[in-house]
Amino acid sequence: MRVFFWHVHGSYATALVQGGHEYVVPVLPDRGPDGRGRARTYDWPANVAEVTPSEARDLDVDVVLLQRPHELDLAAEWLGRMPGRDVRAIYLEHNAPQGRIADMRHPMADRDDVTLVHVTHFNALFWDAGSTRSRVIEHGVVDPGYRYTGELPRAAVAINEAQRRGRVAGTDLLERFERALPLDLYGIGAGALGGVDDPPQRVLHAEMPRRRVYLHPMRWTSLGLSLIEAMHLGMPVVALATTEAVEAVPPGCGVISTDVERLCGALRRYAGDPCAARADGMRARAYALERFGLDRFLRAWDALFTEALTCA
Repeated sequence: MRVFFWHVHGSYATALVQGGHEYVVPVLPDRGPDGRGRARTYDWPANVAEVTPSEARDLDVDVVLLQRPHELDLAAEWLGRMPGRDVRAIYLEHNAPQGRIADMRHPMADRDDVTLVHVTHFNALFWDAGSTRSRVIEHGVVDPGYRYTGELPRAAVAINEAQRRGRVAGTDLLERFERALPLDLYGIGAGALGGVDDPPQRVLHAEMPRRRVYLHPMRWTSLGLSLIEAMHLGMPVVALATTEAVEAVPPGCGVISTDVERLCGALRRYAGDPCAARADGMRARAYALERFGLDRFLRAWDALFTEALTCA
């Protein structure tokens, strides 16, 4: 099967392209948001091909996987076919909705020509999709292996665009957390806040587990893949008990709470008790492998791709 999609979220796409299909990603000379092509900071297999606008016109595509509303028009322009009408279409929603509850209407609501996929049950609960066929396929990640040492009494934090996202990402809380335990910030734009700016995934996976604990300060997000990756690495987790984190971090794998002072106390406890940190991290890894394992994730996508072909 040939799946056409834009390279939007590197971590998610890295898991998706591990499947047994041919994946085609648009590429433009500037490799901007609408033509990034193959990932440069993630390791992608050979079954991912780049395609230019002129090449896309003659491309035989089985499924178009949309991730942003304007990709409907982009796909029509690149492929010369309208998703949902001329080619099967799936819309993958990565994000939690914004605004008042009554206004959380999804851009793909009330469509019979597309299947909407949410990455968390929290997102499915809050988005209003009307009559559109909707599914939840929970995250999966490529297992980086158990790498935890916890040798550094510090907390790792991974936030993309931390300065711009501000309160949404909990950036304003970092100073309070740092008074409990020194932090190392990673992510796109982290350099502006004294962190490591957009490190390659292999660097992130090598450096994060040297820290004693992973901190997830997000107030409102879908569910950061970096949280799941940290659990795979064997790191204990300290997280705000918001959105899907309450499901992703069960008891014994870390500490979740809406009480920032309680979370600060958890950071201090892990700093002072490396054995407890290691034990919770091992439980976190076991849980992540079971719930967010790559095999389960790819089976769910295979089933949906097959359904899209047979039901269209």
